[in-house]
Amino acid sequence: MTVMETTGTRTDSCAVAWHADRRPDGQDKYTISEVVGLTGLTAHTLRWYERIGLMPHIDRSHTGQRRYSNRDLDWLDLVGKLRLTGMPVADMVRYAELVREGDHTYGDRFDLLKATREDVLARIAELQDTLAVLDRKINFYANAGQALASERA
Repeated sequence: MTVMETTGTRTDSCAVAWHADRRPDGQDKYTISEVVGLTGLTAHTLRWYERIGLMPHIDRSHTGQRRYSNRDLDWLDLVGKLRLTGMPVADMVRYAELVREGDHTYGDRFDLLKATREDVLARIAELQDTLAVLDRKINFYANAGQALASERA
């Protein structure tokens, strides 16, 4: 059972990109090593995500090996995007808990994602300011280099 199957909640289809290397639903049983290859995450990270509640329940084969589904891969895609935002792991775990609790938590999820979005926008603005400083310095040195070359000629 996946995080989405525990509540019957579906992922937002506009948030999930289709990946050509995935198997059709119903035939989507991936081993941990296959998920490592598809996601770039380590097996240690995948097991840690499960241990902390970020990946609450992964199906197991009759021999006890983890079997991931396309929905699990979709969830890992989302987690990867949340990591890129700088969202703290505790907030990601909280988000996963809210998803498992069901539809009545939409408001809390909205608030958490909106706050994260505001943080991302602030970081983007900070990076744009930093980029402007770098561009000014690069232009200064490019012009200074040209002036020196002209003087020597």
